Amino acid sequence: MHGVLPLFFQCSMETLRMAPAPPDSDSQSIATVVQHAFEAQQAHRPTVRAQDADTRIRKIQRLHDHVWARRDEIQAAMYQDFRRPPIESAMSDVKMIGEEAQFAMKHLREWMAPKPVSTHRMLVGTKSHIEPTPKGVVCIMSPWNYPFILTLGPLISALAAGNSVILKPSEYTPHSSALMADMIEQLYDPREVTLVRGDKEAGKALLDQPFDHFFFTGSPAVGRIVMKAAAEHLSSVTLELGGKSPTVVDASADIEHAARTIIWGKFLNAGQTCIAPDYVLAERAIMPALMDAMRVALAESFGTTPSERQQSADYARIVNERHFERLSDALDEAIDTGARLEFGGTVDTREHYIEPTVLTEVPSHATLMQEEIFGPILPVQPFDHLDDAIAAINTRENPLALYHFTSDESATRRLLDHTQSGDVCVNDVIVHFMSPHLPFGGAGHSGIGASGGEYGFKEFSNQRSVMRRTGASGVMQQLYPPYGNVTKKLVDWLLPWA
Repeated sequence: MHGVLPLFFQCSMETLRMAPAPPDSDSQSIATVVQHAFEAQQAHRPTVRAQDADTRIRKIQRLHDHVWARRDEIQAAMYQDFRRPPIESAMSDVKMIGEEAQFAMKHLREWMAPKPVSTHRMLVGTKSHIEPTPKGVVCIMSPWNYPFILTLGPLISALAAGNSVILKPSEYTPHSSALMADMIEQLYDPREVTLVRGDKEAGKALLDQPFDHFFFTGSPAVGRIVMKAAAEHLSSVTLELGGKSPTVVDASADIEHAARTIIWGKFLNAGQTCIAPDYVLAERAIMPALMDAMRVALAESFGTTPSERQQSADYARIVNERHFERLSDALDEAIDTGARLEFGGTVDTREHYIEPTVLTEVPSHATLMQEEIFGPILPVQPFDHLDDAIAAINTRENPLALYHFTSDESATRRLLDHTQSGDVCVNDVIVHFMSPHLPFGGAGHSGIGASGGEYGFKEFSNQRSVMRRTGASGVMQQLYPPYGNVTKKLVDWLLPWA
């Protein structure tokens, strides 16, 4: 792999030089760029709205093929942005974009087809159906941690539903954003799909436009800003946010499997995953065995010594200085206030490197237990009874995901019945995001709406009711004024509830 990476870099840097850069002070303002892009799509929306399934499928197929053709550049861009291992980028971004596109193309005609519904007895002589219609011109604002799948995945859903789209990727991953800008410019008429690069000023300019729908992935704090702006326009929203996703390990669990899986899911992308295990609640009786198994899993994954782990080619870096300092400060605070360092803890400012770290005895008031960690630090806390774990989960806002390692189905049922989260995964972590058959989304503080497969298609669609009278119009006319005995008898017949 090391011999191939320089070629990746060469390709990616060439793309970065070619891609359109964000406006600077000497060019037109970002607000003007956004307004012109929005107005062009608004003017063209009737054409896009009328596009049939074949046209939509061709647009998705072009994206699918282009991503595959430029997969090396995609992996290189993310390596340059935060040293993401190419294997992780191949599976989490390239592969998943391909899967999402193939699933949409296979099922799009079925999703677009009118759905007949039953006729109520009051409406005898009519036929009804529901048909999905495009929202119109939509805005997709994506984060930096999985820049391609979290930008192009929703784009596939929006195109399938027949919308025009303006994309806004994160400024924190400039190589990835530049590459996507180049891809979108090559693939689409800007009146149908375009990409805007820039910082928070670009985001503000987009929020000032009356889009028909906003799809935002990011923090709850920014999600509130998006929702407030959308309310000004009466626009609908999909918010894919985050939260402290708990992992419960009870005494019936396969400890080695739980440890290996948690270590993988937590330290994938250096913990910068919205559905990564944020903290572990382990039944007290199995805490020592779980700690031992985690040490083994960590050594197998990244090396047996701190030096080996830092030199591992399979471990990413923190995306920028601000996030690095946030995490290192939270780690220092936890240790200073009594947390026990089980393993890890090495940091390197030059590389934005934080070693995979596991802590116990973290005080409940520590930042690590109060805020989403979004990094490679894992607190593990004991519990004595499952209800104690449930109570600990319910003291916090609804998480995006909840994980349970167990062989006791009744324990899982109790956990499901007494907690709320966006999604749940039993005896595994993160992989539920890979299924196009499942809705992916939060609950309350962790999000609104869902994405993926048909659920993503529906997020970008309005469900339109269509009723057609085919006969028996005289029946309904008996309810028109003036009201007489016939009307009274008909109402008496209709009124009973059962």
